[in-house]
Amino acid sequence: MSDTKREVKPDWLKIPFRKTGHSEEVEKLLKDLGLNTVCDEANCPNRGECFSKKRATFMILGSICTRNCTFCNVSKGEPGHVDPMEPVNIGKAIKEMKMKHVVITSVTRDDLPDGGSGHFAKVIEEIKKRDTDVIVEVLIPDFEGSYEDLKTVVEANPHIINHNLETVPELYDEVRPMAEYERSLELLKRVKGMDPEIYTKSGIMLGLGEKKHQVLKVLEDLKNVGCDFVTIGQYLRPSQNHHEVVEFVHPDVFEEYRLIALDMGFKYVASSPFVRSSYNAEEALGK
Repeated sequence: MSDTKREVKPDWLKIPFRKTGHSEEVEKLLKDLGLNTVCDEANCPNRGECFSKKRATFMILGSICTRNCTFCNVSKGEPGHVDPMEPVNIGKAIKEMKMKHVVITSVTRDDLPDGGSGHFAKVIEEIKKRDTDVIVEVLIPDFEGSYEDLKTVVEANPHIINHNLETVPELYDEVRPMAEYERSLELLKRVKGMDPEIYTKSGIMLGLGEKKHQVLKVLEDLKNVGCDFVTIGQYLRPSQNHHEVVEFVHPDVFEEYRLIALDMGFKYVASSPFVRSSYNAEEALGK
C-alpha cells in the first residue's frame, strides 16, 4: 500500500479552512513584532481557530531547531542569534491580544550554553511584570538533562511546565533520535522536586506505530513522576519527508485513553484527534 493511499484522512480529521478578521489581525501583529509561533511553524491544524480567538503559542529562541525529530515540521539546522527584544515583544503581543493564559514554547537550542533556559526565564518574568493575573505555561525542551538549566526555568515560577514525551519509548530511535525517554521523565520528576506547586504536563501523539500496552505504560510512567495534565492527539505527517502515519486512530480510542488516564488520577486529560499540547490549554485549570 502506498503512503499516499495510507494517509488519506478519514472524515473525522477534515477541518474546513476559515480565516476571520481576528486571524488577519493576529498574523499582522506577530509579523510587526517579529514573533514566531508554533502554530505557523508546526503547521498546526487548529491554527485558524486559535488565531480567530486571538490565541497563539509563542515559539521563542528563533525558528531553527538543533534536533532532528522526524515528526516535526519546524526547520532544522544551524540557528541564528537570540533576539534580546523577544521577551518585551511577547509582552506587547499578550497585552494587545488580551490573553489570560499564555503558552510559550521554543525550538531546541543545544548550541546555547544554557539551552535557552535563561531566555525562557526572561520571557516569564516580562509577562508577569506586565500582568500578574496571566497564567504562564511553558513547553520546554529537555536542556540535555541539565539540572541547573531546568532550575532556571522553575525559579522563574511559571504556573505550568510542559515537556512532551511525544511517543512511546520503543519508537524514540525513529521519532526522537536525539532525545531520551528516561531523561524526559526525569525532567518532569525534577520539576515536582524543585517546586511541588508548579503543575506539570506532558503529551503524546498516536498513529506513529505504537501499541495499546505501550501507550498505557507511558501513562503509568507519567503518573509515577507526578505529572498533572496529559494531552493525547493524532499525529499528522507534515510532508513526505517526515515519519509516516501508520494509523489514523478513531475518536472512540482517544476517548478510551482519556477515561483510563482520568481513572489513573490525572487532574486533566485532553484526548482526541485534534488535541495538541497548547490547544485550549486554559481548560486544564478550568478557565
